Amino acid sequence: MALNLGDVVPDFEADTTEGRISFHQWLGDSWGVLFSHPKNFTPVCTTELGAAAKLKPEFDKRNVKLIGLSVDLLTNHDQWVTDIKDATGATLNFPLIADHDKTVANLYGMIHPNASDTTTVRSVFVIGPDKKLKLSLTYPASTGRNFDEILRVIDSLQLTAKFSVATPADWENGDEVIIVPAVSDEAAKEKFPAGWKTVKPYLRYVAQPTAGKPS
Repeated sequence: MALNLGDVVPDFEADTTEGRISFHQWLGDSWGVLFSHPKNFTPVCTTELGAAAKLKPEFDKRNVKLIGLSVDLLTNHDQWVTDIKDATGATLNFPLIADHDKTVANLYGMIHPNASDTTTVRSVFVIGPDKKLKLSLTYPASTGRNFDEILRVIDSLQLTAKFSVATPADWENGDEVIIVPAVSDEAAKEKFPAGWKTVKPYLRYVAQPTAGKPS
């Protein structure tokens, strides 16, 4: 199944390391990151889950719930969790879905037959509180993900959902942002009374908006 940005993501029930969940209900009013792993007891996946566990407090600050997925049995997950702690020093602190029948993987299009018809690629789905897909990323099995980058993207998604701005190349939280072209200069004067820097008529930089009334 191909998921497009703006689609409501499929709901499902699944067994996890933290019990059985109904996905939409589990998300509640939070943002979510669902990310898949090709298989238990594989080296790159082990490092990724450790990295994500260490960064979970940062995701919590942003009201983002993490949930992993592997096409393995739940009975295998417990030993893998032990291995992850031994290898990375991190205790898994978010649920890991046991998708041995590939139900969720197929719902979300995580299996790419030309890469592997038995295991998932490294998919990342960032989901908003409205249950709509905000971002998707796909990595090959050989390339581990950068979770600091996923946090950076979430900062951009959450900021641009509140304000009439976009984030430029290599943007980091706190950097200048761009006033979207749909906002005229007249409207921008009201939204951004402190002013902005015009590089081109369609490229206007402004200080990053902060908490308060969305613009």
